[in-house]
Amino acid sequence: MDLRRDVHEEMLLLLKRMDEVTGALVCTVDGMLVTADVRADAEQAAALTSALHAMSHRMTDLVQAGALEETLISGAGGHAACYAAGPKLVLTILAARGANLGLLRMEGRKTAARLAAIVERAPAAG
Repeated sequence: MDLRRDVHEEMLLLLKRMDEVTGALVCTVDGMLVTADVRADAEQAAALTSALHAMSHRMTDLVQAGALEETLISGAGGHAACYAAGPKLVLTILAARGANLGLLRMEGRKTAARLAAIVERAPAAG
């Protein structure tokens, strides 16, 4: 099993399912880039994804909001949504302004669950 290839293929399936998605990346929770299809600097986006994910976890813990489901950032030009993909990976999806956020959330959660399953099936390194 080639973990990086399988993760990349799952990310590409997401990009094919949603026309409004303008890019995506997958990184480890500590910010190491696994795969990306983004116009931005992928390494920097992975580092920021990791930091945002950690801060979102802290915030949900602080306000007792339960398990973190997603972090959504909306700007004048579009959206960035981050999803935990199990305990080891984070998926970030970039979407155009006017994107269907309900569909984005549904597809983001589905893809994150698939990525987590890929990692669970992977043989332990060692």
